[in-house]
Amino acid sequence: MNLLEVARSIGATAENVPPELEITGVAGVDQAGPTELTFLTNPKYTAAAAASKAAAIIVSPGFPADGRALLRCPNPHLAYAKALELFYSPPAYPPHVHPKAVIAASAKLGPNAHVGAYVVIDDDVEIGANCTLLPHVVIYRGAIIGDNFFAHSHAVVREFCRIGDNVILQNGVVIGSDGYGFAPDGDGWHKVVQSGTVVLGDNVEVQAHSCIDRATVGETRIGDGVKIDNLVQVGHGSRIEENTMLCSQVGLAGSTRVGKHVMLAGQVGVAGHLTIGDRAIATAQTGIHRDVDPNTMVSGYPAIDNHLWLRACAVFNKLPELAKAIRKLSRG
Repeated sequence: MNLLEVARSIGATAENVPPELEITGVAGVDQAGPTELTFLTNPKYTAAAAASKAAAIIVSPGFPADGRALLRCPNPHLAYAKALELFYSPPAYPPHVHPKAVIAASAKLGPNAHVGAYVVIDDDVEIGANCTLLPHVVIYRGAIIGDNFFAHSHAVVREFCRIGDNVILQNGVVIGSDGYGFAPDGDGWHKVVQSGTVVLGDNVEVQAHSCIDRATVGETRIGDGVKIDNLVQVGHGSRIEENTMLCSQVGLAGSTRVGKHVMLAGQVGVAGHLTIGDRAIATAQTGIHRDVDPNTMVSGYPAIDNHLWLRACAVFNKLPELAKAIRKLSRG
């Protein structure tokens, strides 16, 4: 594809671009070849970008040109994502119901459904138009799912869960697994019936092998536009507001409240019955033991203000020297 056409398609301004330059694909800054496009958002990779063999680089408006072919735009990462869509054609799944799928007579599927082999759809399930269920997907009794649903192999939607439009479940996702509820019973534990459900809003994506537990009573709710990475655990009765992002291995204990546009980085753990305010950020491996105010960034365990945590880390690295100095002073 001609690079000038790419620029128009992704909303970028071309600079130092020969009119005849053709692009065959998109690649990372270190791997891109002389007919490929790449992008740069982090200044620490500026040197790598300068050494890149890429035909052109998608950059922000203030990036120095140095004579290279550039595509300038306010959001290079978003433009890069749009460029990828120009060169990658995902597999097509035309309307078809495989003869080895098992679909209950009372289930209702909207038009243009693609249902793969060994899919099981239980009684009283309702699924909207244009769904794609790849092999071994299981939809339990009474689940209600909107339009444009896409479930990859081995995804499971449990009984009576409700899912909105344009939802993607990656491989091995479980929506509506039992919450972790056990009451002490003498020397053992009595299982507490998990009678609630899970509700997913529109435009939600849940990635591979993540689990969203059903509530004991009431519902676990995931708001519109939420993105959940691989291996995430959302505890029973939790509520996540719209456009929040949970990165890999995040764990939310039961009844956690997470606000809008929150970002929890990898391996963040949150104790139960806490509230995380809108637009808060928790950096990787943060342990959250109390409420987090809106528009704040926390780090460490136990979670503290990110700037304080950075100062504490600097002191921690100097502890051996400080201990040696204190011993010297105490000997006197």
